[in-house]
Amino acid sequence: MTHSNGHANPNGGPDLAALRQAYEEAGQGHVFTFWDKLTPAEQGPFAAELASIDVKRVNRIYRNAMAAEAPAADLTGLAPPLVGKDISRSPSPTPEEAGPLPASAVASSDSPDAARWRDVGLRAIADGTVAVLLLAGGQGSRLGSPNPKGMYDLGLPSSKSLFAYQAGRIRKLQALAAQHAGKDDKDVRLRWYVMTSGPTRAVTEAYFAEMDYFGLDSNDVVFFEQGVLPALSNDGKLLLAAPGKVFTAPDGNGGLYAALRRPVNANTDMTVLSDLHARGIKYIHAYCVDNCLVKVADPVFVGYCIERDAQCGAKVVRKTVPTESVGVIAKRGEAYGVIEYSELPTAKAEQRDDKGDLAFWAANIANHFYTTAFLDTVEAMERKMAFHIARKKIPHVDIASGQQLSPAEPNGMKLEMFIFDVFPFVPALSVLEVSRAEEFSGLKNAPGSKSDSPETSRRDLLAQQRRWLLAAGATFADGVEVEVTPEASYGGEGLEYVAGKHFVRSGAISGPDDVAALV
Repeated sequence: MTHSNGHANPNGGPDLAALRQAYEEAGQGHVFTFWDKLTPAEQGPFAAELASIDVKRVNRIYRNAMAAEAPAADLTGLAPPLVGKDISRSPSPTPEEAGPLPASAVASSDSPDAARWRDVGLRAIADGTVAVLLLAGGQGSRLGSPNPKGMYDLGLPSSKSLFAYQAGRIRKLQALAAQHAGKDDKDVRLRWYVMTSGPTRAVTEAYFAEMDYFGLDSNDVVFFEQGVLPALSNDGKLLLAAPGKVFTAPDGNGGLYAALRRPVNANTDMTVLSDLHARGIKYIHAYCVDNCLVKVADPVFVGYCIERDAQCGAKVVRKTVPTESVGVIAKRGEAYGVIEYSELPTAKAEQRDDKGDLAFWAANIANHFYTTAFLDTVEAMERKMAFHIARKKIPHVDIASGQQLSPAEPNGMKLEMFIFDVFPFVPALSVLEVSRAEEFSGLKNAPGSKSDSPETSRRDLLAQQRRWLLAAGATFADGVEVEVTPEASYGGEGLEYVAGKHFVRSGAISGPDDVAALV
């Protein structure tokens, strides 16, 4: 759930009296309306659920969200300009007031400095100070799949899933960093923190075990779970899905930050944050599972952020079409923030600079860098941060009558935080522009869709790998598709053995031995 209230009973289970008092003091005592009508078998799980909810935090989130939404303020959110300042009365500018991302705030992965950044990043990986954080809580329902999105097979010759591809990139990067540092491959290991959700955790863990962790050490893979928040009525009251059940919903991908502070499972006190500290990990690369082109723990990005002494960094790709459904990073007051495409006024979206390019061009792709020290501070930021309100039709139990209601109009709200909501707290966000063709191809829509579909993801990944093979000196017969698996190359390196080869059959190569069957 969201948090433990700490109302423990020496005999096991929550202290009911203390739990009731906490909810009464928070103005949420109505959740106990049907308590006496529940069976003991129903009371136990309900009490445990209530104990897991930090009801004071829920109230605080509601107050901040409502203040941010207040029509009189005409604001999109409460956003602090700098860490450490009192931001309770320092709202961010509206999208109408936002300005383009300054050129001075962004660098390019094509920079002559990229080789140096890569060197810095590989050294940090070899030293064991870098970890990978994967957001993988999404279900594959929009794809028509019954499994978590990371298990999706794009139809590649190798039949590898997204999880398998990303694990393979971690393995290959460990080997590259070891070689770079003159170490044995077994001495370089990247910790992989995999954030699941309630519906996807068990399936994801079982899949990793079935696939023998894709060749990674199982001890280096840590699963944890995205949190949920109670749904609220329009006046901030918790809604009951059943007489003994609170209606909850995922707290958004920004729920990552709170999830880092909770035990990774019921059998340990270890949190992701405590594990980062225990292992001396200083830098974290975070990304979403649905990008088949993601460079996991990209040493160029990691090295760029380390060299800039960045607390937080973000990769962006260039937006070229004003109507593209993607948020952009922009200057908002003294800091930076993401403006969602639905919030950006048409005039801003279509604004051009002196070169004729879109002024608001920096498309956010949910690909971030953090220091562990920065993640330690997010809880304090969250106390002033405004969660986003989604007005919904929420089925619930009517407290007065006990009847189950299915409203025809929105009757309440679900509250979410987005992963980029921390950006305004960063004194100097480090932004790196990367090539869309090389690093971003989202998977969101059902097969057959024109964009962000399995077909476009497959197309973009094989097109990238074809460029690698052509650059290495290979040629192709018409219509031939050759996949380069992560075992063969992380980013196009190490493919010298295809020079002079003419591929006449489609297939996958994971090393030199696979070439003969395709030429």
